[in-house]
This record gives sequence, structure tokens and C-alpha cells, in this order.
Amino acid sequence: MRAIEEYPRPGAATIAIFGVSLGLTLGTRIMGGMAALYVMLPLGLLIAHDWRHHNARFALKDLGQFLLRLLPGFVLCYAVMALVWPWSVQEPLNPWHAVEYFSHFFEKPWKEIYDGQAISVPDMPRTYLPTYLGIKLPEILLLLGGLGVVGCLVASFNRELPVRRRAAILLIALAFIIPVGITVATRPAMYNGIRHFIFILPPLCVLGGLAGSWLLRWLAEKSPIAALAGACAILIGLLFPLREMIELHPYQYAYFNKLFGGVKAADSRYMLDYWGLSFKQATDELLGVLEERGIETPEGRRWVVAVCGPIPIANVELGPDFLLTGNPKGADFALMLGEFYCTELDAPELVKIEREGVVFARVYDIRGRSVKDLNTIPPVINNSN
Repeated sequence: MRAIEEYPRPGAATIAIFGVSLGLTLGTRIMGGMAALYVMLPLGLLIAHDWRHHNARFALKDLGQFLLRLLPGFVLCYAVMALVWPWSVQEPLNPWHAVEYFSHFFEKPWKEIYDGQAISVPDMPRTYLPTYLGIKLPEILLLLGGLGVVGCLVASFNRELPVRRRAAILLIALAFIIPVGITVATRPAMYNGIRHFIFILPPLCVLGGLAGSWLLRWLAEKSPIAALAGACAILIGLLFPLREMIELHPYQYAYFNKLFGGVKAADSRYMLDYWGLSFKQATDELLGVLEERGIETPEGRRWVVAVCGPIPIANVELGPDFLLTGNPKGADFALMLGEFYCTELDAPELVKIEREGVVFARVYDIRGRSVKDLNTIPPVINNSN
């Protein structure tokens, strides 16, 4: 965006920021290369402006100067990418091979619950991302972000604004619109809510900030009282999700907005604690219960814990005195995630982790009990780390 605003002669600081940022983007997620799509229309807008007000030669000269000045940024980008992702530079075509690999779903498919239905992740509907954005994002961000998208698109056609300003705000809007559009059009494998789309939220926040700024300036032109009322409304809009985040802590990523009904409404229809972060609190409390009750480790063996959910998280927390397994036969305790694929057991409950009336995890005492299965559907082992 800075380079577009300084077109066709971006400064040294802008070139350095461009190179480092793009290198980090490609080095951490090669699909970040789609950023090239964001810049095409804004750059086309600048070229068309030069062509219309001067001539084709002038427009192409400015474009050439712009790309030439950015060349050190691309060199810096390559160096940063090599630093954070050494494999990418071991062979010249490795980044391209990574694009080919990650453009297809490479794991063993599993099912996740979406709108109350267990659906295989490669078969999620096109509505997946728009729906999740609508129910996961805070209301104030949906309102101001939506206004910002529309406002930036409209402003990009306003010839009364400087062309570089128009191109820059168009770039911000496209940084949100293009990934959503590609996802809806291509319908890739989708899972874990908006986890894979977090990168579109910073531009949406910027768009929301622009919309809020425009709104307050417009209200200030009406009266200072109107501007103050608008600022108070925005502040209240920010406090609502803040309150929810405090109540959900440390499981803020399970947040659903109040327009949808919060985590209570989402519990039976969407995934909440998909990474099993509540296992940390559950295992900590299990250790506390065992210590409080004076229950010692059985002589000659370790405690056996049957787990429905991500075993590695629980394994780290419980340590070497516990043997973790997915098979409940002969287990002492059952550590259960509160997701749809984990069943509720008829056994004494030692630990229950709750937020807003929703169970995130449980620990059962199943010593001496016959438990046949922990899962409501067969578990799937995939290659995810």
C-alpha cells in the first residue's frame, strides 16, 4: 500500500518494509503469493491514469521505474524467505512445487460439524467462509468492516480523490475481497472455522477503521453531539466482544458473536474447541484432584488415560506418569473433548471445564468400568502437526 501511494518512486524505507513483509509472507505460507492478485487492479488504475493524462510511453516509463525501484525489495524478500523457510531455496522451483502441493488437500479427510451436520472437510459448501465470518466476527467489525469494503470500492471510482489514494484504498479492499472470492469460487477443503483465513482480518480491520473515521467526520459536520454519540456507540460496540473474550479466556478462539447467539447457540451446530486447548486446564485439574484426594500412582505401572481428542496436548501436560491411549479398555480415566465426536460417559465426573454453560472438556473416572468406545464417529488419524 505504501509503495502504491508513493508510485512510481517508492522510498527506501517503503522498499525495505515491502521486501521484509513479502519475504515473511511467502516464507510462512506460500499461498500468500496471492498478494500479487491484490495489486493488479490498483496498479492498472495508476497506469490507466498516466495513459489518460499523458500517453502510453509516459505510463510505461512510470511502470518500469516503479518495478525497477522495487527490485531490491524482491531481493530482500528472497533472502528473508530463505531465512525462515530454507527448503524454499534449496532448489529453484521449490516454491512452485509447494504451491502445487498445497493447492490440493493432502491429508486424510475427516468430518467436522457445520450448521448441525457432520460434513467431510473436502465437501464443505461454498457458504462456509461467508457464514463463519458472519457468526464469528464481532458485530462492530461486521458493521464497520462491511461499510469500509463498500466505501473503499466506491471511493476508488471517485475521480475527485488523488489517484494514488484511490489505488491504495482499492488495494486494501481487494486484500479482503479476493481471498473470500477465490474461496467461494473454488470451494477448497475447509475446516477449523476461520483459522486459515486470519490473514484477511487485518485489512478488514483497516477498512472498518476507515469507515469509522468517515462516519465520525460526517457526524461532526452535523453537530459535535452527533459525533460524540457516534463515538460512544463505537466504544460500546467494542466493549461487547471484549466482555465475551474475558468470559471465554483462555479459549477466545471459540468466540461466536451475539447476533448468532454466542457459544451456547454454536455448541450443537459448529466446532468450538477444535484444537483441544481445554485439555491443558482439564489435565491440570485432574492432577490437582489426584493430589487433593491422596490418590497415588498404581504400583508397578502408570496411570492409563483414554483420550477423545488431540492426544499430544494431553501428553505434554500430564507427563511421564501417564500412558495415553485412544482405547478405553483397561483405562483408569477418560479425557474427553466437548465436541460432537466425543460421547458422554456414564461414569463419575472428576473434572468439567465450562465456559458460558458449554462444556469444553471432561475427565471421567472409569476404573473398574467397561467402556466400549469414546467416539460417536470413528476417529481419523491425519498428518496435521
